Amino acid sequence: MSSEMFSPGFSRIVKPDATLEKISGGHIFTEGPVWNNKEQFFVWTDIIDNKIWKWTPGKGSEVIMHPSGKADGMCYDHEGRLLVAGWSSRTVWRWEHDGSTTVLASHVDGKKLNTPNDIIMKSDGMVYFTDPSNGIRNVGMESEDVQKYVDYEAVYKLDLGDGSLTLLADDYVNCNGLCFSPDESLLYINDTARRHIRVYDVLEDGNIGNGRLFAELFHDDHGAPDGMKVDVEGNVYCTGPGGVWVTDPQGNHLGRLLIPEDCANFGFGDPDYQTIYFTARTSIYRMRVEIPGLPTYPIPGVSD
Repeated sequence: MSSEMFSPGFSRIVKPDATLEKISGGHIFTEGPVWNNKEQFFVWTDIIDNKIWKWTPGKGSEVIMHPSGKADGMCYDHEGRLLVAGWSSRTVWRWEHDGSTTVLASHVDGKKLNTPNDIIMKSDGMVYFTDPSNGIRNVGMESEDVQKYVDYEAVYKLDLGDGSLTLLADDYVNCNGLCFSPDESLLYINDTARRHIRVYDVLEDGNIGNGRLFAELFHDDHGAPDGMKVDVEGNVYCTGPGGVWVTDPQGNHLGRLLIPEDCANFGFGDPDYQTIYFTARTSIYRMRVEIPGLPTYPIPGVSD
């Protein structure tokens, strides 16, 4: 069984006979999944193994960066460049088309960032990322500097035009995954330690307000909120106990996609965005679903 239904509405999202396919294995801690819809391949990070990987249909998996600064979350910008939450480097950086890298953010108010975890880009080019300190406390940090300089666990907005950081929220225990609603009027952010998802209104200036509890993810199975995405109908998908939980826009749990390993993150992919690729510790799995996820940049016909 690859799914569990909590509500009849879940059958619209995944068929009862949907199966998982393992496409890559032998990793240590996979994360950062994102689909390249221009060149049709899937990329992810292996944080502990210090690599960024690429999987191409019909070709298989290959390492495309090593070392990677133990990169964590990733997304594409409007020009098809990877934006990376540099967990061990304690920076947010961009992988340029010529293979070089550019640091986009490293400090806030003169203090070194914690360990950037997940990252997304809004359609207007603003970048949002979470910066918990859990990486400082984990074994395997590449940097010798493991001091915590910022006294809070924060979510930031990064303006790539002037490099400025805006603090959006600092009342998390372990802020982690984040995503926008399809119309970008809402921003979802989860807290791994508290096992919940919050939702905020996105204001005209790109800042956020009116934060409130959206959903809680408690279960006896192992796992916690981490990676998070939405589909074109606004359903929220979030890793949690046992796999990936699917919640409707009103916060009602519809069901779970069951993954055999601890699943840290996932992303929609394939030309129709109806395949979910899961980064599950040592392996990469995929599963077909019935409702497409949101496209990733660059959007064909718009950003080409």
